[in-house]
Amino acid sequence: MDIGVDEIRDWHVNGNGWSDVGYHWIICRDGKLEEGRKESVIGSHAKGHNTYSIGICLVGGKGFNNKPEFNFTYEQMDTLAGLVDNIKSRFENLDVMGHNEVSSKTCPNFDVRAFFS
Repeated sequence: MDIGVDEIRDWHVNGNGWSDVGYHWIICRDGKLEEGRKESVIGSHAKGHNTYSIGICLVGGKGFNNKPEFNFTYEQMDTLAGLVDNIKSRFENLDVMGHNEVSSKTCPNFDVRAFFS
C-alpha cells in the first residue's frame, strides 16, 4: 500500500474508535516523513509500552496474500535511520526495538536492534 497518516488516522479513529492515529511518525513508501500524534502525547501502537515509547510506522511490510514481508524502500530506511538518530539525540539511554519484540506481531519484519547497532 502507498498510504500515509490520513488513511491510518481514519482506520484508527473510525475503525478502532481511538482518539487519533496511534503512531507518532509515519514513513511513507517514498521516504516522506509524516507526523501523527505529537511525541508529547501517549501513543497507541504497542499495548503495555505506549506510556514510555515513540511509535514509528513504516508503510508496507506485507506482500502478496497479506503475508509479512520485508519490502521497505531504501528511502524509507534512510528516513528511519535519520529519524531514530534525531530521537536518540533528544533522549538518553534510548532502546530501539521493533513491534515484534513487545507483541505477538511480526512487524516490522526485520531485526531492528541489528539495524541500529
